[in-house]
Amino acid sequence: MLQTDWLILGALVLDWLLGDPYDWPHPVKCMGNYITWFNSLRHRIPVSGYIFGFFLWISTVGLSVFLTWLILEIAKSLSVYVFSIVWMYLAYTCLATKSLALEAQKVYSTLLEGTLQEARQQVGMIVGRDTSELTSDEIVKATVETVAENTSDGVIGPLFFLILGGPIWAIGYKAVNTLDSMVGYKTEKYREIGFVSAKMDDLLNLIPARLTWICMLLGTCLTNLDWQSAWKIGWRDRYQHASPNSAFSEAVVAGALGIKLGGPHIYHGQWVEKPSIGEDRRPARAKDIPATVHLLYLTVCIFFISYLLLRFFFDF
Repeated sequence: MLQTDWLILGALVLDWLLGDPYDWPHPVKCMGNYITWFNSLRHRIPVSGYIFGFFLWISTVGLSVFLTWLILEIAKSLSVYVFSIVWMYLAYTCLATKSLALEAQKVYSTLLEGTLQEARQQVGMIVGRDTSELTSDEIVKATVETVAENTSDGVIGPLFFLILGGPIWAIGYKAVNTLDSMVGYKTEKYREIGFVSAKMDDLLNLIPARLTWICMLLGTCLTNLDWQSAWKIGWRDRYQHASPNSAFSEAVVAGALGIKLGGPHIYHGQWVEKPSIGEDRRPARAKDIPATVHLLYLTVCIFFISYLLLRFFFDF
């Protein structure tokens, strides 16, 4: 393993051990604050929503990449040890394996020990849809969808760009992803402002989504889930989403669990039509949440080990 591989491994270990403590400095929090501030200027800048959205996108991504490069250059000027620590920390902040697992676990625990209203509020912390009237079955599905989709967006995607270009590329990817999660909705409010953000997120996730799909399919073979259905539904329904990428991982999970995901929901007060994914062979159960989290970890392991094996055998 090269030094960069050890740093990436260190970032993965930090992610699995620490998650994202709420009171720690985090680039995504800064991005979110900047996006919120920039959006507050919408009525002061007399341009179309599409142009405003383009400036929002280019300034957010540009600043994120520039500041990351600057921090790394300053760290490099101090010493190789400081550079390595800063490199690894910035890389670690791009990964969301444990934080995603912990948020899903909170929903799972609330479903088992709390009230339905508490579970609705808890799942509302991690999804963009209206959760005020969700049933327990729908709460489980919303959580499973979030873990499945963010296996790509929150872990494999940034890990892929981390391998290609270090923290600079990974932070740039997180900026694109954060923009999409905040303004990339097909509602009247964000249709124009979020157009560029949504399209660029689709573009950057074309490869990571498909790599996630392959690794997740392999992961189902190492679990007690229905791996045959995962492969069947994973192939059949991989494009059953408004996004060209999101259904890839969701289809695998839907098939492996034997439940139906997707479908229309209310986002920001507006009804949004979405196709269904999978087959409704049974109602969703609370235990589907930890099963999906287990598949998340397996997928990450398979992806990173595959990368190391490819590097070893093809010497790149």
